[in-house]
Amino acid sequence: MLNEFKAFIARGNVMDLAVGVIIGGAFGGIVKSLVDDIIMPVVGAVFGGFDFSNYFLPLSSAVNAPTLAAARAQGAVFAYGSFLTVLINFLILAWIIFLMVKAVNYLRLQVERQEKTAPEELPAPPADVQLLTEIRDLLASRSAV
Repeated sequence: MLNEFKAFIARGNVMDLAVGVIIGGAFGGIVKSLVDDIIMPVVGAVFGGFDFSNYFLPLSSAVNAPTLAAARAQGAVFAYGSFLTVLINFLILAWIIFLMVKAVNYLRLQVERQEKTAPEELPAPPADVQLLTEIRDLLASRSAV
């Protein structure tokens, strides 16, 4: 079983997946910053200066705080603003990944087209065929004289 596990780990697919997960995590941080620091302030300004992250409904009569963090400390809250922010993060991330896959597919298609249109070099014929071709050409030039 240990040898099978070593063979499984040594396959390239597992390493590619690990690299993908690590890069995906870092990319998620970039998208979170993009949404939190750039997109949401613009959306808030367009819609009257509000911030989605502090939108919540109190589920307890003891909750009367103006911010989500303070409200959570007071009791249960339905934090739909946080959900909207995460949903927007997901949509932006999905859109960016879609564009990246589309670009990679386009580049692959271009490379395939170039490979198909590139003239293929024929391999040199064997030595005996070259010799027979030279003899034929010599005989043809002698009979033309």
